[in-house]
Amino acid sequence: MTPARNPDTRTLATVAHTAFFLLLGASLVRFLLRHPGDPRTPWIIALSVTLALLYVLGPALGIRDAAPTPRRLVWLGLVVATWVVLVVLAPSFAWCAVPLFFTALRTLPPRAAIVLVALLTTFVVIAQLQLAKAFDPNLLLAPPAVAALATAVFVHMERQTQAQRALIDDLIRTRRELAATERREGTLAERQRLSMEIHDTLAQNLSSQQMLLQAADRTWDTDPATARAHVRTATGIAAHGLAEARRLVHDLAPSELADGAGLADALRALDAGPEIEVRFHLEGTPTALPDRVQSALLRIAQGALANIREHSGARTAALTLTYLGDQVVLDVADDGHGFTEPEPTAAATATTPQRGHGLPAMRARVRQLGGTLTIESTPGEGTVLSASVPLEPAP
Repeated sequence: MTPARNPDTRTLATVAHTAFFLLLGASLVRFLLRHPGDPRTPWIIALSVTLALLYVLGPALGIRDAAPTPRRLVWLGLVVATWVVLVVLAPSFAWCAVPLFFTALRTLPPRAAIVLVALLTTFVVIAQLQLAKAFDPNLLLAPPAVAALATAVFVHMERQTQAQRALIDDLIRTRRELAATERREGTLAERQRLSMEIHDTLAQNLSSQQMLLQAADRTWDTDPATARAHVRTATGIAAHGLAEARRLVHDLAPSELADGAGLADALRALDAGPEIEVRFHLEGTPTALPDRVQSALLRIAQGALANIREHSGARTAALTLTYLGDQVVLDVADDGHGFTEPEPTAAATATTPQRGHGLPAMRARVRQLGGTLTIESTPGEGTVLSASVPLEPAP
């Protein structure tokens, strides 16, 4: 039976060790008082000292914390043998068996420990009957009752300890599994965020450059001035994309919001290409917005303008940033050809229902902030995208 390492068992072990030495000392004093000058006295004293040293030797060598090894069994055998000899010479030492019950239960496997406790109990009964001048039923029943009680207490504590140990192991395993799950979820969320960042910046910039360069190629011979203007615009977009890429590598913050620039200024500076006029409106009293809210709304505006440029056929687009006290709302409207809005579960963008990362990325950004994203579009009448984000009340 393996030792249980918990405060209750350690307390029980301390009590058992203290009781053993008290009973051993009391038995020795009783023998010396009852049998002065007895020729057995030197043997009794020598065996008592030997038993005490053996009892101390086990814990000192770490035997109590070891598995059932031959050294451990030899130590227990020497302790029990020395005690048996003492009891044969002086039956009053029989009561030292009570702490030995605990030692046997901690040292041996359960079945072997119970067998040894039964043998020790039998030996105690015989020794007590020898001391009695007449038959006493208490001497026959008390030692087995004490042994049974000690065994039951120890077995109960051992089972409780094992149950607690199993519960702790389960808790530790569950905590590790939760940590692993959180790491996986964090990794997936970060990958999704990176994909949205790349879609809303680098991919859109590259798409704009492609359209401008294609337009320049078509007009290169017939209208060189316009072609050069397209090339210059594409060069500017490329420079902006390079700055955005460096910003993504640095801290994934929008370059438009760098150096303390506000969301309104960043939105006012956005464009959708040379063929689309972009207007910006600010309504309400501006308040300080968290960085993640500013970043999300800017990315949504960029994504919406990219969709307008690529798919709507619009000539004008309007960005409206509205502060409503408890929330901030970004509206992006265009006068394009619109579309029939798909079912809410379908993957869609502001102007084309089945378009890659656009609308799902916008919805994900708004959802992460606890807001809502709505789209109103009618074929031939343009599209209005509205992103609403709640704000925490100011302290």
